[in-house]
Amino acid sequence: MPKSSLLPLAGLFALLGGCSSAPVHYHTLLPAQPGSPASGQVRVERVLLPPQVDRSQMVVRQGGSGLVILETEWWGANLVDEFGNALQDQLGAPAPGASLLRVEVQRFDSVPGQYSLLEAQWRLRKHGSEKSLTCHSSLQSPAENSVDSLVSAHQSNLRKLAEQVARASAGGASACP
Repeated sequence: MPKSSLLPLAGLFALLGGCSSAPVHYHTLLPAQPGSPASGQVRVERVLLPPQVDRSQMVVRQGGSGLVILETEWWGANLVDEFGNALQDQLGAPAPGASLLRVEVQRFDSVPGQYSLLEAQWRLRKHGSEKSLTCHSSLQSPAENSVDSLVSAHQSNLRKLAEQVARASAGGASACP
């Protein structure tokens, strides 16, 4: 084989060898040690998240206005699905006739070395009723400068949200946090 035909082949192998990438790490909002379900009387009907964070890759804040997509740190599913499944897990398996919950997340911030923040407006409607209870929650948990710490802080915020929803479900119209 002539030398000139080996050059493109050698270049291809060099290119492929240089394309190795860092491994992808997957994270979940489901806690490793499940707590006791907060209610079982609520079914998560819908979750909406800001489009900036509703993706498979984790997004963290950087500085006052920057966002960084962490290309090797992924949620186990799209964030909206992770969030909804983890919240339902915290609330327990819904019984027939459970109240319906809709959550609109306004902020889902991850600030390495500082905190994770969850701000959400949520609506709880008793099954078969037109009346609903609308509440707002602002939850913040401290986080160290690691992805695992941010994820744990978000898990803590979700647990607190589930507790608030369960109390509201049991307490009626005056039960917003």
